[in-house]
Amino acid sequence: MILKANNPLPLQLMYLKELSLINFKNYEEAKLSFFPKVNCFTGNNGMGKTNLLDAIYYLSFCKSFFNAIDSQNIRYEQGFFVIQGSFEKDGDTDDLYCGVKRNQKKQFKRNKKEYERLSEHIGIYPLVMISPSDSELIVGGSEYRRKFIDSIISQYDKVYLEKLIAYNHVLAQRNALLKQFRQSNSFDSVTLELWDDQLIIHGDGILKKRIEFLQEFSQLFTQNFEYITDSKETVGLHYEPSTKDKDYRTALMTALAKDRVLEHTSVGIHRDDIDFTLNGNSLKKFASQGQQKSYLLALKLAQFEFIKKIKHTAPLLLLDDVYDKLDEHRFRKLINLVSSNTFGQVFITDTHSERINELFHEANVDVKLFHVENGTVNDISHA
Repeated sequence: MILKANNPLPLQLMYLKELSLINFKNYEEAKLSFFPKVNCFTGNNGMGKTNLLDAIYYLSFCKSFFNAIDSQNIRYEQGFFVIQGSFEKDGDTDDLYCGVKRNQKKQFKRNKKEYERLSEHIGIYPLVMISPSDSELIVGGSEYRRKFIDSIISQYDKVYLEKLIAYNHVLAQRNALLKQFRQSNSFDSVTLELWDDQLIIHGDGILKKRIEFLQEFSQLFTQNFEYITDSKETVGLHYEPSTKDKDYRTALMTALAKDRVLEHTSVGIHRDDIDFTLNGNSLKKFASQGQQKSYLLALKLAQFEFIKKIKHTAPLLLLDDVYDKLDEHRFRKLINLVSSNTFGQVFITDTHSERINELFHEANVDVKLFHVENGTVNDISHA
């Protein structure tokens, strides 16, 4: 079924106890208390169910899952938004605060202490989101697949995250220099080489870590796919470096003439891809919609298992509108899976409270139900 991690340390208990919002997306104000296990936001589409999941995502990643521009998550014409949450972690309570004002730096605090760098927070409260937008992993550009593996590694490897941040900074500087060369009709090989050196140092470390990660992650992914589909189809995740068979420096030198014309760096870990295959063929080109859905779900469940194994903590699991994206058989399998003791706290959005309540009742799991309507949330668990 699912690969069981042989953790040398016991799992830490972690769950979100409370969430409060002010002026976040379509919420003027809201305050919610959660079950340690399963919580479900129900209501019609467009009422704000997914926005609650996004607020929870903010508490783990200091940013939105859906919109990278913080100010665009402020409600209507208001001047700010605030998200606050209280986590229970191995008996201790941590209070988190995220505040965004228009045209000002975002504030993020843990127990009233503001972070100097938001990267320090990533991975403390691990989380996995399963969303309809996951389809971009298959049909979207390579940046979606890189972001997928980067987001997993960054939750447990601070060095990797710092290298990634540094690489992107160096890349921006190199691209600015290439643009300057084109505009001024000049060239400075010495300055360019300085940025190349930094790009290679950070890029080599990132490349090695990604390949190492995929080797271990692939085992979990394969086992999850077999469980979901009850099949023995062959699935694969293959890393495809943009440098091909060249070392990093040779690849940069070979692409230099092209880069000067394009005014940006065309090779490097920012251009690498991951090839998704099914029975040796391209998933995007040859797999059915059902096979693609199973593939995506297996990827996300493997992400959960991998982070849990590394962090010794069951991540929060956020399931957005999953019922309508899976058939009845796969959905019931998912419900049975997340109801097990293998998983920690789960948040689900669904349009039918009766349906979700019945499914978890069959799994003998209590669920806390919230009804969402036009940015208002009501606890209907005992209604």
